[in-house]
Amino acid sequence: MKKILLTAMAALFAVGAVSAQDKGKWALGPQIGVYTNTAVSRYSISDVWRIQPAVTFLCKKYCSVDISADMQYLFHPARFWTLYPQVGLSANDIGDWSCGINLGAGTDFNITRNWDISAGFKWMVQTHKYWKNPIIISVGATYKF
Repeated sequence: MKKILLTAMAALFAVGAVSAQDKGKWALGPQIGVYTNTAVSRYSISDVWRIQPAVTFLCKKYCSVDISADMQYLFHPARFWTLYPQVGLSANDIGDWSCGINLGAGTDFNITRNWDISAGFKWMVQTHKYWKNPIIISVGATYKF
């Protein structure tokens, strides 16, 4: 019986050690920019691919809510620094619904094990005929877990 309990405890510790190596799979955080506030989540598919769904509140002349999902390819020039180009799809509700393509780039800096500071820009090419295609420049922070 003692051997079974010790084996079960060793298995639990091994699973805990393995899951500790999976840090950074998810990240959440806010981003702010000129005329925008964004809630961002990130999911790392692999070491170099990441998806970033986001909800952006854009208020310049009119206000809109943009829902987007961007794919990012990660470059790691240093252990604490990440660069990425991104491409994605978005939809917004300015006037009536519109959809579009996002193109952009950004960077992340690790400031602690679980916190990143990020900066980037995104050009949102929309199908709505009365809405100019904005370029969103933002800075933010994300918590990785």
